[in-house]
Amino acid sequence: MKKFREIIGKKKTKTEQPEQSNRGMMQLTYLAVFAFAALIFYEGWFLAVRREDVINNSYNARLDSFAERVVRGKILSSDGTVLAETLVDEEGNETRNYPYGSLFSGVVGYSTMGKTGLEDLAHFYLLTSHINLIEQAFRQLSGQKNPGDSVVTTLDLELQKAASDALGDRRGAVIAMEPDTGKVLVMVSKPGFDPNHLAQEWDSLTSPDNTSAQLLNRATQGLYPPGSIFKTVTALEYVRENPGTWQDFRFDCDGVYEDGEYSIRCYHGNAHGSQTLAEAYANSCNGAFASLGKTLDLGRLRATARELLFDQELPLSIAYSPSTYEMEPGADLWEILQTSIGQGRTQTTPMHAALITAAIANGGTLMNPYFIDHVENVGGDSIRKFMPVSGGNLMSAEEASFLAELMRQVVETGTGSALRTDAYTAAGKTGSAEFETGRETHAWFTGFAPAEDPKLAVTVLVEEGGSGGAAAAPIARNIFDIYFAR
Repeated sequence: MKKFREIIGKKKTKTEQPEQSNRGMMQLTYLAVFAFAALIFYEGWFLAVRREDVINNSYNARLDSFAERVVRGKILSSDGTVLAETLVDEEGNETRNYPYGSLFSGVVGYSTMGKTGLEDLAHFYLLTSHINLIEQAFRQLSGQKNPGDSVVTTLDLELQKAASDALGDRRGAVIAMEPDTGKVLVMVSKPGFDPNHLAQEWDSLTSPDNTSAQLLNRATQGLYPPGSIFKTVTALEYVRENPGTWQDFRFDCDGVYEDGEYSIRCYHGNAHGSQTLAEAYANSCNGAFASLGKTLDLGRLRATARELLFDQELPLSIAYSPSTYEMEPGADLWEILQTSIGQGRTQTTPMHAALITAAIANGGTLMNPYFIDHVENVGGDSIRKFMPVSGGNLMSAEEASFLAELMRQVVETGTGSALRTDAYTAAGKTGSAEFETGRETHAWFTGFAPAEDPKLAVTVLVEEGGSGGAAAAPIARNIFDIYFAR
């Protein structure tokens, strides 16, 4: 009996071993299937989402090899006007041509001596050809290149010309965009350069002795003190900290605000008299904003600045400089006074100012700016359409409405009088930003129209332009006039 039990026990052990082995094999099989499925999923995701980003990466040397079989496509304005094209002579030599010279140089960029602007952003599309397969086969057999696809931009030729003409020979930048879609219609940067002569002028343009910085797109890469347009941030934080009492704010301005050893002057020492918050904003009263700046929680003010994209990445697809806000809790009195009125160490780009303005005009929601409307093949068939994308809320709808009303008063009763017209209503903020002792201030204007139903937001920066109301606002007015006269 004992021997029988031992035999039965041994048989039972032998039966369990194959079952354990089968379970192990099944686990390995499931793991392999899972890994294979994950690989297939990643491949599909990569092809659908990341393929173009990786291929179009400026560090991907293989993309340039596309040019061996594709003639670089055209860049077109929103009405189909050619902004950049490749000309091919009888010997097959290719020359990139920019019919409007320096007019679009900042935003369209160049494709020789490296790539910038839309020439960089759209590099993949311009070196991709979607002609029919029969024609592709014929061209390959005959040794001909395929024509690249064309990129139709959101840029408005008429408004771009108007903005450039209004800025004239002065240095600066102009941006116009639709606040409810994010479409960029205008991007001017001066001084610019003629990309048709870039190779010949490269040494002089990049020389350490060149102080004009023509290759810098001032609209997205130029950093400037915001001056009084930063009062929008200060006003927002003040209302957030004083939700039930901000209406009680009063300040008596005699042209110079003094606190201990420090003094803050209003522009040209203008005495504004008794000011409410709305009046101080409309008249750009430095003394009023310096005084209320002292009452703010510096940690919360910094948080509000970050919510409005200071020290943050911008949702921008071309090269840009991030804006900076330096003041920390515990800052000394002078830094508080200066920062509250947009001076001190705060720096911003015209593009960033335009995004904040567009968000206010759009009820607090920022729509990501974009420059490409669609891609089409040489026959005009649409290959890819780009749609508006929300960048999230920078503020509540109530806060946006409050700031929009402040900006409307700037035009109706304050420093933005250049925008007053019976043709449309407008809202905005002017600014005059000091940057170096003994030199004229930079002139700012940023705003939108119509005030009650915004269709277009415009931001203007004129380097050493003086008064924002006198130098920058009329440029914006010129763009609004043409836009709304259509």
